[in-house]
Amino acid sequence: MDFLSGIMQAGLTFFYDITIMMGLPNYGLAIILLTVVIKMALYPLTVKQVKSMKGLQDLQPKMKELQEKYKGNKEKLNKEMAQFYKEAGVNPLAGCLPLLVQMPILIAIFFAIRDYNYVNEPSFFWLANLSQANPSDPYYIIPVLAAVTTYIQSKQTMTDTSNAQSKMMLNIMPLFIGYITITFPAGLGLYWVTSNIIQILQQWFMYRKPAKAKV
Repeated sequence: MDFLSGIMQAGLTFFYDITIMMGLPNYGLAIILLTVVIKMALYPLTVKQVKSMKGLQDLQPKMKELQEKYKGNKEKLNKEMAQFYKEAGVNPLAGCLPLLVQMPILIAIFFAIRDYNYVNEPSFFWLANLSQANPSDPYYIIPVLAAVTTYIQSKQTMTDTSNAQSKMMLNIMPLFIGYITITFPAGLGLYWVTSNIIQILQQWFMYRKPAKAKV
């Protein structure tokens, strides 16, 4: 993790130097630029994730039929579901891949922001110090934005056929993200909010693209 954190710090330095050349030296802006590059690099995985989720959503009615048909035989249900996924060309685990990839990146950015050797005070608009948690964000704007953008991002993938557990997580996860963001460095919250906004735009584009093609 030290190696990955070092890469993130090198990236933060690189983009901070760019902000200097732009005449707007600011670590908050550097974090936003770094986030954009990371999200662009992960875009192929995002496409894979969205396609997997859309595929599963389309198969929900048939999946419920199988669950109802074999509800008394779990072993048979698992075999039928595996065969069904194979015939449909859908991998139910594909949607987890981007999350697994992003977790070490998120942890690395946490340490990179917290332990970075700043050349000046890492402030950003109302955020007094991006390397520290509250009172860096006295108005709790970043935690609120983290919760709201997490909700919107998750809501985009929900359908009328989504199960009760998914719908419950839709309400619980944003509150959890908002809460833990309060305890993390403000810069990490800025990364999370920026990442969510980009993800929302990417998902919006990918979800509307097939509908546009049919017109």
